[in-house]
Amino acid sequence: MRFPPRAYLALIVATGVLFPIPANAAPSLIEVQARVRDLEEQATTAAEGAQEAKVQLAKLNKTLGAVQQKASQQGESIKQMNKVIGAIAAEQYKSGPLSQSLELLFSTDPQLYLSSAGSLEALTRKKSEDLKKFSVATQRLNATTFTVSDKLALVKAAESKFKKQLAIANSKLAEAEELLAKLTAAERERLAKLNSDQEDADQLNSLAEGGKYAGVSGRAGIAIKYALAQIGDKYVFGAAGMTYWDCSGLTMRAFNAAGVSLPHSSRAQYRYGKAIPRNQLQPGDLVFFGKPISHVAIYLGPDRMLHAPRKGSRVKIANMNMGKKPYIGARRL
Repeated sequence: MRFPPRAYLALIVATGVLFPIPANAAPSLIEVQARVRDLEEQATTAAEGAQEAKVQLAKLNKTLGAVQQKASQQGESIKQMNKVIGAIAAEQYKSGPLSQSLELLFSTDPQLYLSSAGSLEALTRKKSEDLKKFSVATQRLNATTFTVSDKLALVKAAESKFKKQLAIANSKLAEAEELLAKLTAAERERLAKLNSDQEDADQLNSLAEGGKYAGVSGRAGIAIKYALAQIGDKYVFGAAGMTYWDCSGLTMRAFNAAGVSLPHSSRAQYRYGKAIPRNQLQPGDLVFFGKPISHVAIYLGPDRMLHAPRKGSRVKIANMNMGKKPYIGARRL
């Protein structure tokens, strides 16, 4: 039985409705690739959160060390004062508070009384000052001890945050590995080649485009030149050179070459320099992405930036579309 063309098309559509593609059908390699990249992006976001916690932890540990040293010095000072206070207490116990005064009061030698009374007053005043110093020092030590306790709590919180963010990053990578493990060996090889071919093409394009930005001057030019030299290097969590990088590690080293000290964290770097509106961006400005901030790149020109994108990728020049990570702002150093 023959069907006219329109009837045949209707039959195909109806068949598709009556017999839909199973929901558990195996995903295509492109779909797997997209899912793996999404998981790698999530891992990268968590890893940048871990970097921020790591920077905070280092700062808190430094503060804690200073406070602990201060507490130790105050403790030593109080130990020395204790000896003085102990001597005063012993003397008071032996002679009583009025014995020396009464002896002088009933003295038959007026001249001796006057000279001794002055010495006694000076001695009493010094004892009073020593006692006051001891009281103040004790209060300060108590306050410092409370500060140490507070800083220790902050350090523990920062350590916990660092471990949590790192665990999230590793779990996302493990999820990506599980997804890849479901493919056949031939499919994994094809997917690896797809990724490699795309990265190779991006690298060639980036190297060809890089020459456009060689003329930028000042510290921005130095940072750009440094970062351009890293094109093709692989992304690795927490890496800051010299052959592996993460996003904030690359910008940190690039601007360090230009004499600017930055922390190894995109979120922390956002607190440096001067805020710049998007319509006033200049080559060398740092541009930030993600809510919360989880990516940083070096602006090059209209819609172009230089960055270390994510795991499985390399340092490259790309457009400023970060997909699920929205543009947040820019800073000029």
